[in-house]
Amino acid sequence: MNMEAFVLGSGGTMPLPSRHLTSVLLRREGEVFLFDAGEGTQVSLRSLNLKWKKISAILISHTHADHVTGLPGMLMLSSQVDREEPLYVIGPPRIAEYIEANRRALEMYINYEIRIREIPDPQNPQEVFRGEGFSIRSFPTKHSRTCVGYSLIEDSRPGVFHPDLAVQYGVPRGPLWARLQAGESVSLENGQVVEPAAVMGPPRRGRKFTYVTDTLPVDRIVPEIAGSDLLISEGMFTEEHRESARAKKHMTAGDAARLAQRAGGIDRMGLIHYSPRFTNRQLKDLLQEATEIFPRTFLTRDQMEIEIPYRD
Repeated sequence: MNMEAFVLGSGGTMPLPSRHLTSVLLRREGEVFLFDAGEGTQVSLRSLNLKWKKISAILISHTHADHVTGLPGMLMLSSQVDREEPLYVIGPPRIAEYIEANRRALEMYINYEIRIREIPDPQNPQEVFRGEGFSIRSFPTKHSRTCVGYSLIEDSRPGVFHPDLAVQYGVPRGPLWARLQAGESVSLENGQVVEPAAVMGPPRRGRKFTYVTDTLPVDRIVPEIAGSDLLISEGMFTEEHRESARAKKHMTAGDAARLAQRAGGIDRMGLIHYSPRFTNRQLKDLLQEATEIFPRTFLTRDQMEIEIPYRD
C-alpha cells in the first residue's frame, strides 16, 4: 500500500515567487488528506496533477492567515466536480466561524456536504479521524494562538506468512492460506484447527506521518512525534534569530532537530515553514544547524514528493 507526502507550500508568513505558504498533502492508497491550506495550495496541486477531488479531510493546525488563506479556494474548487462523499474539515476552535464567514461573504456555491469538526479540547491529545486501517490524532503545540499538530498512524499489519509452517501443519495451498493471512483460524478435514499465530510471524508496525508547525519546542510534543516514519516540522529560523523565534513562538531548525533526537525512532525529518527572510540559497544554513543534531534531516521544497515506505 503506497503512502506519499507532497509539499504544496513550504513558506511561512508571506508567499514568495518560488515558495507558497505551508500546505502538505498526504496520499495513502485511495485516500487523500490535506494538512493546512496556505496561499498557493491550488497552484501546486495543479502543477503536480494531483487528484484533489479525492481529499477526504482537510486538517488545519490553527487559524493564522498563512495556514488558511487557501482554504476558501479549496472548498470552491471541490464544487467543480461531482463529489458524493462529504468533505471533513478538522481544526481547533474558530475554524467553523472562519469557513462560515467566507461562505457568506463570498456567496460560495457548494454542492456537497462539508462536515466541520472543531477539536473539542485541543489541549489534550485525541483521535480526530478514523479510517480503514488508520487513525489521525491531534496533539497540542504552543503558539500565539491555539494550535495543534497531527499524526496519521496506521494500525499494525499481520506478520509475515510462513508457507513452510503451513505445509507442516497440513494446510493445503489455496483459500485456507489466504484466510490464515487474514487472521482467521481454519479447520482441516481431520478436524484439526490451525491458528494464524502458528504460521505467521509477529505483527508488524504500520507507518506514521506527523505534521508539526508554529510552536515553541515544548516537551509535550516529544512523545507525539516519536516513531514517525516521516516528520514534517517547522524550522523557521536559524540560531542567529533565536530571540525572534521565541517572541513569535516558533522553532529554530535546531529546536526541531533536538525534539526529533529526544523523541527517538524517527526515520526522517523534513523542515518546512521557512521565514521569508531566507532566500532559497540561504536555507542551507537551516539544514546545517539541524543535521548537526539530527542527521536524517532534509529541506522540503514546493512540489516535492516524499515516499513513505514500510520499514519492514
